[in-house]
Amino acid sequence: MSAGVLLRLAALGVALLAGPAWAQTTACRLPGVEHEARCGSVKRPLDPAKPGGPTIGVQYAVLPAQARRPRPDPVLFLAGGPGQGAIDIAGGVERLLGRLGSRRDIVLVDLRGTGRSAALDCDDGDALASMLTEAEPSRRLASLKACRERLQKSPLGDLRFYTTTLAVQDVDAVRRALGAERIDLVGVSYGTRAAIEYQRQFPQAVRRLVLDGVAPPDMVLPAAASLDAQAALDAVLAACELEPGCRARFPALTASWATLLAGLPRQAEVTHPFTGRRQNVLLSRELVLGLVRQALYLPAWSSALPAAIAEAAAGRFDGLFGLASAGIDLSGRGIAQGLHFSVICAEDVPRLAPPGEATGRDFGRALADDYAEVCRDWPRGEVPAGFYRMSRSPVAALLLSGSADPVTPPRHGEHTAAALGPLARHVVVPNAGHGTMAIGCVRDAVFRFVDAETDAAALAVDFGCVAKLPRPGAFMPPGAPR
Repeated sequence: MSAGVLLRLAALGVALLAGPAWAQTTACRLPGVEHEARCGSVKRPLDPAKPGGPTIGVQYAVLPAQARRPRPDPVLFLAGGPGQGAIDIAGGVERLLGRLGSRRDIVLVDLRGTGRSAALDCDDGDALASMLTEAEPSRRLASLKACRERLQKSPLGDLRFYTTTLAVQDVDAVRRALGAERIDLVGVSYGTRAAIEYQRQFPQAVRRLVLDGVAPPDMVLPAAASLDAQAALDAVLAACELEPGCRARFPALTASWATLLAGLPRQAEVTHPFTGRRQNVLLSRELVLGLVRQALYLPAWSSALPAAIAEAAAGRFDGLFGLASAGIDLSGRGIAQGLHFSVICAEDVPRLAPPGEATGRDFGRALADDYAEVCRDWPRGEVPAGFYRMSRSPVAALLLSGSADPVTPPRHGEHTAAALGPLARHVVVPNAGHGTMAIGCVRDAVFRFVDAETDAAALAVDFGCVAKLPRPGAFMPPGAPR
């Protein structure tokens, strides 16, 4: 190839990179992603009513499509929480949406107050210390009060302007900066609430909608968490009764669980899940319930709960702490607690019912009362009335629920699908936990749903493969009879 041809090709490449999609981005490297990405930022007013006031640099990243001529509709991913940044989990998102990335750009947006977009972080410090603080109401309230007061002193610390409604307006500014007429919107967990709100405000900008682990806007998170965690725990206990090996190994599991709760609070010596050091801790009821709730997120973890509960009832708590720590990513950024409470205090807590509403038998109102106490002094943003009324979806929408999900179980997906109307399809994945797209056959079907040319073809995608997914058998300690 001649030097002249090479120069002309190089000039063409520069021209392409200077086009609308890349004009405001620079080459960057993202955690867990092997190939080069493009990173950009859009300046957004903290308070939309004061465009001349403080601004947030809302950060986004693009994983370029592998195809020579990519489709014009990028896939835009919204992370969970509320409070999780999307860019820091880029490697996981790329694996989740890999096949879509062959033909479409994948766009990750750190919503205002998360990740690299002026994150409202609290100093969580040591992971085990954070668990213990979370479980002691007085320490938790003092810690969050100190965090709130510190955040409020920062230039972007007016916590009234960190709501889902404002965050999705930032997302649309990213879409416009990329020059995309329409996007394929993928939300997970809290990201599904953000996706629903985005479609409510910008219906003309959405081509396909995928919601995995549905958390609708009218779901009152702290109250729903009690009922949903209880249902997931009861299912684990019932499954052990039906599994001969589990029943033989743990013949009185439900009674052991009741005995464990009745004996709290108590002092215990536990092994730090990351350092291996032994230390004495005060185990409150709230702490133990929190450990169990965390272990319920994935069936692979909850399969070890019977053994962990039996051990804890005998005074040995390392199993529960180990399971609860399984999902902690020590290399990445966690939940931005300041953003988390700014969202929940504005959107959920004002809708909490007074005492007397049904709660989970074991989980009760502890979480709801905790949030209500934190939110008592937390600044609350304005939430438009239309936020809670889900509109009919004008495009094909896919809703995914794991039958064993302790946070966003199928009842929320069913309710949301009914509200979104005839173009919404709800798929319940048997024996799956919180988040289903990590399952291979689900991931492939989601690719076909987004890649379909028409809404009708998208809604007709076969998800029959999910019926073959088994529930993991209960974990048996080494040497246990099966």
